[in-house]
Amino acid sequence: MIQSTILNHPLHFKTPGGTSRGVLTDKPTWFIVLTDELGSKGYGECSLIPKLSIDNRELLDIELKTLSSRTFESFNEIKQYYQSLHSLPALQFALETALLDLQHGGNRALFDTEFVHGTESISINGLIWMGPKDYMLKQVADKLEAGFDCIKLKIGAIDFEEELAVLDFIRKQFSPEEIEIRVDANGAFSPSEALEKLKRLSDFSLHSIEQPIKQHQWDEMAHLCETSPLDIALDEELIGISDINQKRVCLETIKPQYIILKPSLVGGLAAAKEWIDIAESMNIGWWNTSALESNIGLNAIAQWTHSLAPTLPQGLGTGQLFTNNIHSPLTIINGHLHYDTNLSWQLP
Repeated sequence: MIQSTILNHPLHFKTPGGTSRGVLTDKPTWFIVLTDELGSKGYGECSLIPKLSIDNRELLDIELKTLSSRTFESFNEIKQYYQSLHSLPALQFALETALLDLQHGGNRALFDTEFVHGTESISINGLIWMGPKDYMLKQVADKLEAGFDCIKLKIGAIDFEEELAVLDFIRKQFSPEEIEIRVDANGAFSPSEALEKLKRLSDFSLHSIEQPIKQHQWDEMAHLCETSPLDIALDEELIGISDINQKRVCLETIKPQYIILKPSLVGGLAAAKEWIDIAESMNIGWWNTSALESNIGLNAIAQWTHSLAPTLPQGLGTGQLFTNNIHSPLTIINGHLHYDTNLSWQLP
């Protein structure tokens, strides 16, 4: 017998973060706790990004209320349950990772890799939030001082010329060999202007751009991927596609250079792995990223990511953004995410 309970734990940002969807000050978050007959507990995180997560909020509230006191007969029953929740990808991710945690002893060690043993780390990019030019430059300076050699800038929220000025400032100080720069437009460009903007961005030897135009414009995105001098990565484009055949059709149609996986937005780890397998079969690169989860969700994504032997910096540097994050062994040193076995979890 396995008992499920729900802990409501809204996350509060240290500094309001600007995105293409407005300013984030907090983030709806629940922890799903699965407890077996021996008292072992598996933790999973159900976390939403307003206006981006596709989870049906009314249905989610119903399921969370049910899970606040639901009993499962077996691991398999839990798996069958979350696999049926196609309209609730964040809850799928939470239950899948809570189950993995419980199955491996309830110690937050979901995958037996060198990462969780503290002997290997994961290279990550430093995230630069959208905002005024001076604000973005200050963040860049802080990330470089902290030892990052890959940074990701959110663009599309301020004047494009100012954003180009930020990139120009960085490139005049650091070569592509010293600092890798990724940019994320979050669909801010219109199809008619996108190619010209991509050409101008390519002057700064960028690694790639995420989602230059809004999702669901496959023909326009395919044209950009074919003609752009700057490599394109799909992000929001992957959200809401759960059928494995439709995933293949998406990538075969658009032919991006990269895809970016946020497990809590695409239905969990197994669902994200389907995307990766298809991408690798087509020689499309990939990396994983947190969808601004607390350390509980971030830990699950990081351990899973390390098990896949990634070759590119991952988007797993979001754990320091909150005032009320869960204390954990996760630490960032010189642009790498570490699991410090000398530190302990302080769970709610």
